[in-house]
Amino acid sequence: MPELPEVETTRRGIAPHVDAATVTELIVREPRLRWPIPGDLPQRVQGQPLLALERRAKYLLFRFPAGTLIVHLGMSGTLRALTEAFPPEKHDHVDIVFDNGRRLRFRDPRRFGAILWQDGDPLTHPLLATLGPEPLSAHFDTDHLATLLARRQSAVKQVIMDNHVVVGVGNIYASESLFRARVDPRRPASSLKRDEVDRLTTSVKETLADAIAQGGSTLRDFVDSDGRAGYFLLQCYAYGRDGEPCRVCGNTIQQIRQGQRATFFCPSCQH
Repeated sequence: MPELPEVETTRRGIAPHVDAATVTELIVREPRLRWPIPGDLPQRVQGQPLLALERRAKYLLFRFPAGTLIVHLGMSGTLRALTEAFPPEKHDHVDIVFDNGRRLRFRDPRRFGAILWQDGDPLTHPLLATLGPEPLSAHFDTDHLATLLARRQSAVKQVIMDNHVVVGVGNIYASESLFRARVDPRRPASSLKRDEVDRLTTSVKETLADAIAQGGSTLRDFVDSDGRAGYFLLQCYAYGRDGEPCRVCGNTIQQIRQGQRATFFCPSCQH
């Protein structure tokens, strides 16, 4: 599933190909995504110059003078820049065609993605309005996280995966951040001391920044690609390593279930 680093890599990969270009056509082959694509969307974006391509959490925001196109990749979606009109395949549901000869092609085999429109400020859209701060921003700091953790008795891993607390900390990145911070994922959120919250805040930022940096080598895969390349995985210390020796202490990595998700941790390194 595309997570925040993958979405940010997508944004960086396609932005240079459509920056300041004008939409000449929006082709909808399959409108039945997670929410139906608005029927008047082609008319809304036709003739609109792209002012900026931004990201909020896992949403891509295409800002136009008349409003904002909000794109979510769902569980299986990809967005690629094409240099010519290659024949669409079965799951290529939408093309955004620009006047510079480029087109963005949205592919989504499971159709859990979304392409929506918002007049005015896109951050007021119901899907975005209640989101927590961006993890790599100054708004996500020790004070913010400490305040929210102190109110919660739930396991700390579940809390940092809550998009109302901070966006973009998916299952992989939660396990890796907690490992780096040396915090047991099973601990009640309110039990963390100030120095532990400080370590966790820093580790969340570093883990996501590292994942985005590793994605830099895949940027070329967002042009004329079949959509199967371009995503990446950290050199994980915990996630997916059940039964393997810890890279730090040599003890065995364990796996448990939390909130229907697999959690990986080292019982020696994480307390």
